[in-house]
This record gives sequence, structure tokens and C-alpha cells, in this order.
Amino acid sequence: MKTPHATPAPEPGAARDPGPGVPPAPGPGAPPPTGTAVRDTARDRVGVVMDHEGQYLQLRPLLGGREWDADPAAVRPLTPEELLSARVAEVNARSRQAP
Repeated sequence: MKTPHATPAPEPGAARDPGPGVPPAPGPGAPPPTGTAVRDTARDRVGVVMDHEGQYLQLRPLLGGREWDADPAAVRPLTPEELLSARVAEVNARSRQAP
């Protein structure tokens, strides 16, 4: 009778697979790829990377809107929980706007 092989536990501090639908984190010093949801810590805003223009990233709000430039050193990818929270916050904010 064959015994199933156990998957070894990852070493402490080792990178883990974030799951389906979450892009892998870029390497150190690399700007996040287009389509990544990030937080611009300099402006305390959440956006999606639309493009890389020169030394800046071009970000757009999650539900669309006007783009802004961000320093790649001041952005970090969102966790799945942060992304969900940011999407709910934007939908709620838009529902409060006058038609």
C-alpha cells in the first residue's frame, strides 16, 4: 500500500502563494505590474497601476476616474482584505453622491 507524500511545511519567513486572483509580489525594487491594486502611501490613496511613465507610476482609482502619478517607492500592493475594503468604501462613497 502506498502512503501519500506529505507536503512539507514552508520555512518560517518563506514566501507563500497568495491564492488565485492575487498577482505575485514583484521582486525587491521592481515596480508593481500593470493591473495591480496598490496603496499610494504618500497620498494615502488606493489605486490600480495603469502604466509606468518615466520614473513614476500612473495610478487610477479602483472604480475609474482621474489618474495621478505616484513614486514607486511610496506604493505597496494591497492584501486581498485591503482590496475588498477599498472597493466597498468606493462603492459606498459613490452611492452617497448626488445623481
